[in-house]
Amino acid sequence: MMSDVLTTAGTSPLVVSFPHVGTDIPDAIAARMTPEALRLDDTDFEQPALYDFAADLGAATVTARWSRLVIDVNRSPDDQPLYPGQWGAGLVPDETFVGEAVYRGPAPDAAEIAARRERYWRPYHQALALAIAAAIDRHGHAVLWDAHSITGVAPRLFEGTLPDLNLGTADGAACAPAISAAAFAVCEASPYSAVINGRFKGGYITRTYGDPASGVQALQMELAKSTHLGPDNRVDEALAGRLRPVLREAMEAAIDAAKAPQ
Repeated sequence: MMSDVLTTAGTSPLVVSFPHVGTDIPDAIAARMTPEALRLDDTDFEQPALYDFAADLGAATVTARWSRLVIDVNRSPDDQPLYPGQWGAGLVPDETFVGEAVYRGPAPDAAEIAARRERYWRPYHQALALAIAAAIDRHGHAVLWDAHSITGVAPRLFEGTLPDLNLGTADGAACAPAISAAAFAVCEASPYSAVINGRFKGGYITRTYGDPASGVQALQMELAKSTHLGPDNRVDEALAGRLRPVLREAMEAAIDAAKAPQ
């Protein structure tokens, strides 16, 4: 039986989380969804393939199997909004990013959401917590890199066009300033447009696990999909070949900076 969460063990302090790459949907849930939802447009397609160098950095990886439409593992279990006052997809989304209905009929009720939380949300967080604990056991600290992507134009979420590289550390609460500065310096010096703690400051994972005082440095990277995906939502190797060295250098900078006393 296929695991609910795909994991690889690491040897370095680095843990890479891929919470929105899953495309599996249980048949009983898929049967209730609209054709628009089943396109899975809001998926972070191909992130593990983009970060194919993570193993070379000794990273542990935690990868979602289930679609974020089943349950969003980067949302609070009590479904508190990430950005109060702004629209955002919830723990169990009932609309896509462009406002299309996810379900043909009624959206899941509280009992179904609770059941999904136990069945699909909790295993991801158990695996992530174990990976972080193992990194701390090995090195005394962990660097958590939460990997995401999004379309560069999404009017419901932000105005205009999103920068290429969007680094988030919960306004500095999730990562020591010296470490985020080291990673962001690489992004800023690259050919890509870059911002730190802009529209995307980090989701539930970054905000919950990032705890510099306890040795966990968490950064979320939200990439514009145009930096690495073709029109078929597969990695465009020409694009990815330019982006990967930047991502790798930024991760290496964070790892190196985390070795210094904070």
